[in-house]
Amino acid sequence: MSEHTAGGIVSMIAGSGPVVVGVLLVLILFSIISWAIIAWKFGMVRKSKKESQDFLDSFFELQNADKLFAASESYRSGSLPRVFRAGYIEYSAMRERGDIAKVRERIRRAVKREVNGESKRLTRLVPFLATVGNTAPFIGLFGTVWGIMGSFQNIGLMKSASLAAVAPGISEALVATATGLVAAIPAVIGYNYFSSEIGQIERDMEDFVPDFVESYLNQQ
Repeated sequence: MSEHTAGGIVSMIAGSGPVVVGVLLVLILFSIISWAIIAWKFGMVRKSKKESQDFLDSFFELQNADKLFAASESYRSGSLPRVFRAGYIEYSAMRERGDIAKVRERIRRAVKREVNGESKRLTRLVPFLATVGNTAPFIGLFGTVWGIMGSFQNIGLMKSASLAAVAPGISEALVATATGLVAAIPAVIGYNYFSSEIGQIERDMEDFVPDFVESYLNQQ
């Protein structure tokens, strides 16, 4: 984009009406927040998957719950280590009980609570991306309609359909439409990506629960 073009867009926005300026500010704010969420969640999900995989390697190598718990302290951001620690803490509190079925049920409940809590942690703020993706085009469309209405008003006031009468309003409309799409497209892509990645993590946690409760603890 040339300096002339950029300067023209800035001048166009500066000369827009308060409604269009308000629409643009809302869309820009949505875009900034969306990118911040995308950057934060990308790091969180990536780290969770990596640490969970590293923990799984230790899980199948170590055959002692106490040693595995100590090893899991190195993976504080991983989802599977968090689930394991929740189950281990409950297991440690119940290991002296004689009722194996009751112990197993208590551990299963503790692990399930942690799985639900981890799902909530991973998906926090992700729905905002879906909201931006769904609403930003319509907010931009509102600015578009408002700009076109301004063009028709100018036609009536100037009693002319010349380019000078309609260009400002049409330009505002196009800027609002483009800004709405710029805010919506990354948000939709980010939402779909995180939905897929978090869904995979949730499936891994669900698969891990019976391995931990039924198989691993029976060996202790």
